[in-house]
Amino acid sequence: MSKLYELLEKIKQRPGMYLGTASITSLRMFLVGYQFARREMRLENQESESDFYKNFQPWLQQKFDVKTVNSWDKIILLYSVDEKEAFTYFFQLLDEFLKRDKTLEVDKSDTVHLPAVKA
Repeated sequence: MSKLYELLEKIKQRPGMYLGTASITSLRMFLVGYQFARREMRLENQESESDFYKNFQPWLQQKFDVKTVNSWDKIILLYSVDEKEAFTYFFQLLDEFLKRDKTLEVDKSDTVHLPAVKA
């Protein structure tokens, strides 16, 4: 298991110790800080961590059929009553994300871009 997912499991069990309160917004800010600190220390992400950072947001947008510039925490909050419920919902969604069928995902690097045709 990756360090990120180990950390998320610890946060899930004891959110007050890591975030102060069970809050989706606090969780996202914590993860932004965690990612920043790893970059500053020149620690490379493991493949599973890169998968989360690159694919969780697009997966969530596809799941809820939303197109937005808002971050994943705001999307989850939109479908929750409050910060605490959104925090709990995040872990349900994360579990679903980790169990998803990756063979169904479109690799954008394989997409063919055709030149625009002038009318």
